[in-house]
Amino acid sequence: MRRSLPRARRWTAYAASLLLVTTALATVEPTAAGAAAVDPVTVTVNARAGLATVPDTALGVNHAIWDAKLGSPETSDLLKAAGVRMLRYPGGSYADIYHWKTHTAPGGYVAPDTDFDTFMSAARRVGAQPMIIANYGTGTPAEAADWVRYANVTKGYGAKWWTVGNENYGNGHYGSAWEADDHPDKSATQYAKLVVEYADAMKAVDPNVKVGAVLTMPGNWPDGITAGADPGPWNQTVLSLAGPKIDFVDVHWYPGGSAAESLTRTDQLPDAAWLLRQQISRYAGPDADRIGISLTELNVDAGRTTQPGALFLADAYSGLLEQGVFTVQWWNVHNGIGTVSEVAGQTDYGDFGLLSSGGCTSDGDVCEPAFNTPFAPYHALSMMNLFARPGDQFVRAGTDQPLVTAHAVRRPDGGLAVQLLNKDPDTAYPVTVDYAGFTPADEAPTVHTLTNGASGVSTGRAGSATTRTLPPYSLTTLVLRPAGSSAGRPTAPGRPTASAVTDRAATISWPAATAGAAPIAKYEVYRQFGAVSEQLGETAGTSFTVRNLEPGTRYTVNVIARDTAGRVSWSSPPLTFATGSPADAGCAVRFHDDTDWGNGYVATVDVVNTGPDVVDGWTLTWTWPTGWQQVSSGWNATWTQTGREVRVTPTADNRRLAADGGSTSVGFVGAYSGPNVPPGVFRLNGTVCTVRS
Repeated sequence: MRRSLPRARRWTAYAASLLLVTTALATVEPTAAGAAAVDPVTVTVNARAGLATVPDTALGVNHAIWDAKLGSPETSDLLKAAGVRMLRYPGGSYADIYHWKTHTAPGGYVAPDTDFDTFMSAARRVGAQPMIIANYGTGTPAEAADWVRYANVTKGYGAKWWTVGNENYGNGHYGSAWEADDHPDKSATQYAKLVVEYADAMKAVDPNVKVGAVLTMPGNWPDGITAGADPGPWNQTVLSLAGPKIDFVDVHWYPGGSAAESLTRTDQLPDAAWLLRQQISRYAGPDADRIGISLTELNVDAGRTTQPGALFLADAYSGLLEQGVFTVQWWNVHNGIGTVSEVAGQTDYGDFGLLSSGGCTSDGDVCEPAFNTPFAPYHALSMMNLFARPGDQFVRAGTDQPLVTAHAVRRPDGGLAVQLLNKDPDTAYPVTVDYAGFTPADEAPTVHTLTNGASGVSTGRAGSATTRTLPPYSLTTLVLRPAGSSAGRPTAPGRPTASAVTDRAATISWPAATAGAAPIAKYEVYRQFGAVSEQLGETAGTSFTVRNLEPGTRYTVNVIARDTAGRVSWSSPPLTFATGSPADAGCAVRFHDDTDWGNGYVATVDVVNTGPDVVDGWTLTWTWPTGWQQVSSGWNATWTQTGREVRVTPTADNRRLAADGGSTSVGFVGAYSGPNVPPGVFRLNGTVCTVRS
């Protein structure tokens, strides 16, 4: 597939920090013949621990103007069959060189039959909403506004979602330049200022459009880096200036690494989403909760057309949608053959596409299957369509085996679907499934299975809802009907909010549920504790103050309604909040990131004795929120890390901290290979300290 500005790939400073290996099975040990039986895996599904609801834009993919079959009926029908509900256009970095009026992309290849009207015709055939990238790099606000006018006034397409540019932090501002940008000023500040102009111009034409700004995924380059005269890193700068004008933010995620490594990095998604929402809340101004998150490019380095890519797609789509991302979009529909290898016994063509482009390597030795032959990730997308449908609510699911992952959704009709992924290429795992808040009907469930090398998803009714054996490298979805009827139960309470949050307490409030066959007796407030729920309290009202919380801790809570007959509602949408530190403690700590380079940083920690007595000898401790953060080296103190626990002790020069404000500053070099979540709690000689900003 001919294309300039290729997707594969501008790894630059971020990718250089990753361990890129070519073997697809680097860290998984095969099971020897005749080895002892594998221990059963316990899967826990908690139907009352609600997460985000699946939107109608959830399942998305990218179209690109170098793809001459972008608008073909065959391609569109394949995407429709897979459940695609959002299509992005005109294609990644091409967006910043593409001029829609002339249908040209100077410096790139534009295939015939890929103009905007052809794309919109394809989107309508698929039944998908468009997401359009307005040209920031070589375009203008006026050009974008004219595109909105043509799309929604002249043609009546009703195109709602518009992003200003694509990966514009890759314009050279941070030293790596793959994204076209003709502006003399390539700073984050200038991008943000122009996003405001784009949004004003586009909404003047059609006030109903939603305008998005490009951010970087927390934990990915150039997250954390400040360049030039910007007031902070890219995300902070863009949100601070453009936040009041935008409706959503747009991020990409290519985790890199081997097949085994990319399949473990989906564990980073909850922390990345949490940090991104914290950035939006902190910097985007009033009513920041209205700003949505889209993830519009996603793929892997190893196993792109084989089972690792399929498993990653299902796991990442589910993990992101659980966190409330409103669309997840695979890169790409067609892309072209890359480096050919063998992965778990299957030929992997190194193609970013869901569907074969039918091309051959430059030497002609290897050719892809016939054009539009679905690759394994396409089948995984089809599985996602069978698993998580618009209106379903994700609920908590977990396992006790790292190589087996579980996700679950509850259906509006009271049913449940459970997605089980076996990421081990060699070992079949027997699983037992425990359910909380749901009783499956005593019948064989509908079972959808995608195994390694399969040409599609197989479907049947077999086995039970509670036991199953997962083949190696497989994706399985169980669709379950409930035992008994859910008629007469109350509706779910509305989305909770938190107020008066301190280090030890928070007041949770929620919109009332609607009674069913009997009056509502009370509401119960639950904390999601892994895949189980811990009741925090109950009340007859619609507000409850939760006490005895831990300082500096993230909590996700749900509310359920119980009526006088004992019938229980489904859970409310989730609320996630974090407690703070004591307002008045005997010590204070200021933790600040001084210099960041994308996978490491230099930090200063100021330690203050705010008590009335001299401290002669001190120990500062904290726990990293994740397993991918560490102290590499430090100064002005002795630094040790065991697991996630950090311990800092003084030198002879700074062991004494005077009363009422005596302080010292120590520092360290930190490293991270995922979202760099700051510690929530610092203890000085065992006392929880006030955290200062």
